[in-house]
Amino acid sequence: MGILVGLERVSHEWPGKRVLADQTIGINEGERIGIVGRNGDGKSTLLGLIARHLKPDSGTVTYRNDIAVGTIGQEDRLHDDDTVCHAVVGDVPAYAWASDPTVRAIIAELLVGIDWNGRVGELSGGQRRRCDLARVLVGSWDVLLMDEPTNHLDLHAIRWLAEHLRRRWSRGQGALLVVTHDRWFLDEVCEQMWEVHDGVIEPFEGGYSAYVQQRVERQRQAAVAEERRQNMLRKELNWLAHGAKARTSKPRFRVDAAMELIADDPPLRNPIELRRMAVGRLGKQVLEMRGVSAGYGGQDVLHDIDWIIGPGDRYGILGENGAGKTTLLKLMTGALEPSAGERRIGASVRFGVLSQQLEGLSAHDGWRVSELLARHRRQLMVDGRPQTPEQLLERLGFARGELSTPIGDLSGGQRRRLAILCILMEEPNVLVLDEPGNDLDTDMLAVLEDLLDTWPGTLFVVSHDRYLMERVTDDQFALLDGRVRHVPGGIDEYLRLLDARPKARADIEGNRKDSPPSPARGDGMTAPDPGGEPDTLTNLERRALKKRLDSVTRRLDKLSGRPQALRDELHGLDATDYQALLRKQGEVEEAQRELEELETEWLELSERLGE
Repeated sequence: MGILVGLERVSHEWPGKRVLADQTIGINEGERIGIVGRNGDGKSTLLGLIARHLKPDSGTVTYRNDIAVGTIGQEDRLHDDDTVCHAVVGDVPAYAWASDPTVRAIIAELLVGIDWNGRVGELSGGQRRRCDLARVLVGSWDVLLMDEPTNHLDLHAIRWLAEHLRRRWSRGQGALLVVTHDRWFLDEVCEQMWEVHDGVIEPFEGGYSAYVQQRVERQRQAAVAEERRQNMLRKELNWLAHGAKARTSKPRFRVDAAMELIADDPPLRNPIELRRMAVGRLGKQVLEMRGVSAGYGGQDVLHDIDWIIGPGDRYGILGENGAGKTTLLKLMTGALEPSAGERRIGASVRFGVLSQQLEGLSAHDGWRVSELLARHRRQLMVDGRPQTPEQLLERLGFARGELSTPIGDLSGGQRRRLAILCILMEEPNVLVLDEPGNDLDTDMLAVLEDLLDTWPGTLFVVSHDRYLMERVTDDQFALLDGRVRHVPGGIDEYLRLLDARPKARADIEGNRKDSPPSPARGDGMTAPDPGGEPDTLTNLERRALKKRLDSVTRRLDKLSGRPQALRDELHGLDATDYQALLRKQGEVEEAQRELEELETEWLELSERLGE
């Protein structure tokens, strides 16, 4: 297993902060590395140095000869005037990428609902992100560097990306470095972790769960060492005061395994006590919907919903992008009136809503953090103890000196933490959180989860962060085909439901603004957008065409490497055996002709089906 990239005594400093100090570390073939650390500690800087987008203040970054390095940053480098097709596959001929099953799978998953021939400048932020991700994944790289690759992806796409990265290289080949706050993704994809903190890169074996256990053990050992040092100091002071007779034996410490450390810990939450407190704050009724439908402009997005929500319920809401989750939250909180059915909201309900866009903070960008906190009450009960807003803000990662910072100058993660604190200080009894984990690092996510564990009220969470969803909610409900469905098996059951309904997924995606990407024709011209013509195929004809397309795809996958294999055999023949050479050359030409016919048929079927 050879080294692909090496960092030797690398240091880098931003104004006011040194993020790396004299660090030496290497990236070997076959390594799958997750990078974690607090916001601002240098995770993205480290990726930029490895990608050579940044030059270190000192030290060197060395590549092995002829390796290809692919990168996706938090900001894309796409050109607004490019078409989506050119941005993703570049100048690669249509027949080349369209005949590659891996490329087809990437495009089909990431670019559904995006106009294949549209301009990049016309895409939304989420669509640009998917386009940039597809651009990187269709390439062939020895090292892949990814900064927050799961941003703007739903749970289904995140699972697909994890599976793709696991299968992308054979064992012992390629290397992956990924920065993400999605802890489930880190556990699924990564086999090593690097923690960036205080200017150093600290490696850990295993995925995120193993990293947490090792870090807890290292902290415990550090605490033991500090306790030992304090004991030695106390004994020295005692000896100075009373002489050598007062010396005592130092205490013994037992090192337990990670699971033994938490074996006797109480549950994360006491659901019975929390529910009792919630009933006291809310009464018996929170929200009841019977036969409710809702939507916009006379077009219903949600249909015939029956749902009773009680005090202390902690529910996660699952759904694909565009399925109507935000619409459901507006309906539940009274911001959207139902078009049919009956909705009852309890008389004592007080909603606290965290939106993705944090509109509540935008109106106060000129204020200082301390001025905003002064609007709220001076104490809040947390974990049974009164705490001030300043204490809670410190718990959420703010330093005392940052209280005078203008809100408009805060980072995305700081703004989200401040918004969460302001909502909690209002003391709502129904908390609605839409993507609360956006822009938060893994340490801050753990702090947020700890706060929510003891929050006594009804809780709704919409999030694509699987770890967060499963950690803070007790039950999950899926929004499928405009209806709410309980999924007792959690996210795994929800994903199985999605996999079992490909047609329904296609219908939802087909209702979005643009049609799925259509491959180019074999003549080099782009295929017409099927969304511009009425669909004249019957269901029976469509099923027959889909069956033929699946058959052709399987044959393409099977025969794609045959012409080259036959050419290799041709080169290995005796140059004087003319009959054998002619016979083998005929086999090469026949295999190539068959492959080209299959490619043409695949393109024609795809055009007819609009896939």
